Amino acid sequence: MPHCALAIVALGSNLGDSRQIILRAMKRLQSLSDGPLLRSALWESSPVDCPPGSPNFVNSVVALVPGADETPETILAELQALEKEFGRRRREILNEPRPLDLDLIAFGQETRATASLTLPHPRAHLRRFVLQPLAEIAPQLVLPGQQLTVEQLLACLRTVEAVQRIDTPPPYSTDQTVG
Repeated sequence: MPHCALAIVALGSNLGDSRQIILRAMKRLQSLSDGPLLRSALWESSPVDCPPGSPNFVNSVVALVPGADETPETILAELQALEKEFGRRRREILNEPRPLDLDLIAFGQETRATASLTLPHPRAHLRRFVLQPLAEIAPQLVLPGQQLTVEQLLACLRTVEAVQRIDTPPPYSTDQTVG
């Protein structure tokens, strides 16, 4: 399969020094990319579907160029290994606070529905904490199965979650967008 497609990865953290964790994770994700890593700003968001009292998240989205031999499954395995390296422990409590959460949102226009991977991410189009940063780097992207661009999905979204920008992306990514 030709790899001119991008892998879109959402990053989140609400345990520890979340800003630094996200920035360090971005540097590690750069090593997975065969081209420049496009990144959004950092955003603070209220927890969604998390246990009561969960702290706010720091979120961001990156777009990376998969290597020629990469598949969605190999990228997912690398993301899960990185989560573990940053101290994530998968337990029984759904959506508990965690130092690093990495979600593969899309891999080009590929679709999957397996026990371990669903592409595109099944709730990405419903989550402001994904769409807001994604709109910075890929406003015209249409996720597989959607009719609207990311920018249009964001404009139509009606949620109560609070999302606020807390930094500015570096210059290399502000003038480059996908889609």
